[in-house]
Amino acid sequence: MIALVDCNNFYASCERLFRPDLTEKPVVVLSNNDGCVIARSNEAKALGIPMGAPAHKWVDCIEKNHVHVFSSNYALYGDISQRVMNILARSCPEIEIYSIDEAFLNLEGLDIDPEAFSRDIVDKVKKWVGIPISIGIAPTKTLAKAANRIAKKFPERNNVHVINNEEKRLKALKWLQVGDIWGVGRQYAKKLEYYGIRTAFDVTQQTDSFIRKYFTVVGLRTKKELMGIPCFSFENQPASKKNIATTRSFGEMLSELPDIEEAVSNHAVRCASKLRKQKSCAQNLMVFIHTNGFRPDLPQYRKNAVITLPTPTNSSTEIAKYAVALLRSIYKPGYKYKKAGVIVSGIIPEDQIQLNIFDTVDRGKYRELFRVVDKINELYGRDTIKLASQGIGRKWKLKQEKLSKRYTTRWDDLMEIG
Repeated sequence: MIALVDCNNFYASCERLFRPDLTEKPVVVLSNNDGCVIARSNEAKALGIPMGAPAHKWVDCIEKNHVHVFSSNYALYGDISQRVMNILARSCPEIEIYSIDEAFLNLEGLDIDPEAFSRDIVDKVKKWVGIPISIGIAPTKTLAKAANRIAKKFPERNNVHVINNEEKRLKALKWLQVGDIWGVGRQYAKKLEYYGIRTAFDVTQQTDSFIRKYFTVVGLRTKKELMGIPCFSFENQPASKKNIATTRSFGEMLSELPDIEEAVSNHAVRCASKLRKQKSCAQNLMVFIHTNGFRPDLPQYRKNAVITLPTPTNSSTEIAKYAVALLRSIYKPGYKYKKAGVIVSGIIPEDQIQLNIFDTVDRGKYRELFRVVDKINELYGRDTIKLASQGIGRKWKLKQEKLSKRYTTRWDDLMEIG
């Protein structure tokens, strides 16, 4: 059996954690640059505020209903997520962290009662961390996701639902709409509905050849998973990424090259840090910039540049140097730029680098340097130590006008109890 643990309305729950006055009040969290709604409390959902709603179009509803609005506080969310995952790891020997607020647990071989086990975890996370979670248990990952949806949808389930027999499986499949099946996107859902397939049960009634023809081999695996046949393997360790991208819209449109260089340098350093974290190096580097496509009244320009690095690397110094050089090759004055990004690809394990005979970089020295830098930044906060090219002005920084405190990761934001 496999359990899917999901934190309920995670970002909104994190904002409420240190604000008990927000209990049972509508809360929404906005995306980068305070653009769109990316998390909603149940009270906000009841007001009809949809996921992805542009914040500026919902101002009247937000003000009329006294909705509490927050900018994304990823430092807080990341720390709370780690606390939840630590509890899950202590409760089950095999855990696959699927996202910041979800994880699969492999219950095979454990001498437990699945429902009692789940309720114990729900209680522990609520008591030790303070946020609500839901758990769905079933023979496959896809069914576990369905069970989790049921646990959330029906309050009488008390955040836990177990699919452990044929009657429960069929009942769940007949209730689950195709658009809510794990892995079925919006376009595939429309295609399924076009063929009269509206529920997960309908999917299981189609022939294998039909599913394979119109919905690929992944669709066929999903069908079998819905039938209780495991097809998606359990991954204890996340696979190394084949591409790593760091891209951000600027808090305000930028025209001057030095300001954009700061942003690109910071993005490059983030990519390098992620490479080191998964013990890999990149062979290729791409930088792009573009103006605001939603401003037809302004001149438009978009451009990218790609190079193959002389030697695969995860050095912040090297990647930032080449990234800034690429930026300078594509930058044009006279435009108001809205976004820039850095993408590294051709990623290989750091112990499989083919060295260049003409390479003059002391790679052992830089490897040790950034090992220490990463450790310090992990202990004292990101960018405690950084490159000079990352700057300090940050005109490009994201707009976060409604950012809450970083209660758990910043000394100055610790709560005071008098």
